[in-house]
Amino acid sequence: MDFQEFKNRVARDLKLDLNSYKDAQLRRRINTLMIRKKIGSYAEYYRIISGDRQSFADFVDFLTINVTEFFRDIRAFQELEKRVLPELLAGNRRLKIWSAACSNGAEPYSLAIILDELTPGIHHRIEATDLDPNVLQTAVRGLYPPDLLRNMPQSRLEKYFRNENGRYALDPQIKKRVTFRQHDLLADPYGQGFDLIVCRNVQIYFTREAQWRVNSRFSQALRPGGVLFLGASETILNAAEFGLERMAISFYRRTDAGSRFKQGVSKGQ
Repeated sequence: MDFQEFKNRVARDLKLDLNSYKDAQLRRRINTLMIRKKIGSYAEYYRIISGDRQSFADFVDFLTINVTEFFRDIRAFQELEKRVLPELLAGNRRLKIWSAACSNGAEPYSLAIILDELTPGIHHRIEATDLDPNVLQTAVRGLYPPDLLRNMPQSRLEKYFRNENGRYALDPQIKKRVTFRQHDLLADPYGQGFDLIVCRNVQIYFTREAQWRVNSRFSQALRPGGVLFLGASETILNAAEFGLERMAISFYRRTDAGSRFKQGVSKGQ
């Protein structure tokens, strides 16, 4: 079994689309994992992950890049807090937000903290999803090591966290404001009518074709005027093609043209 057949079988039998990931990066990560586990061939590894649920979960856990922290990229979060969210709140008192590929929950919880301060007493709908079930369990627990809170102002750290033997437990009231579930960006349905979609530092691992599919679906999932928040190194060069316009670095707003784009995609399907 060569690498392409391995990817094809994982997609067909395990419903995980490896063909939408950049090939060189993906091959390097999987080969590293096989060496670590002393697995000699793709055929052997396929038999292992297809025959044991925990082995497959470990495979997904290693495959997904779970590198995140609270308020990662401070400038982007300042733009979010000072401009983007106030503009969205001016048109809608309660926001519907999706944190896609949320990893350990630091990102959606950062959103919840900001909104708690911008709109005290108002509970917004924050959905958070990830492909990796293991990391979602970490997110639900809401217990973090200090290095993931290094961008957290001291005032917020004292307000929203409690030190538990060197780790920081998030305020249960903030935890309640985020709903977590498993979701595959490349295969599962997207919701609709979001005011804000946050998906940062994920598409850099996808092929251009997969990026096009994901961005087109993000545009359809946003309401007119809704905003897509990407990572600093992720740029949509042809934003207008998706009915989006660039607001600032990392931020794209769905325009009225987004409705026409959505209709065109639907007809194409």
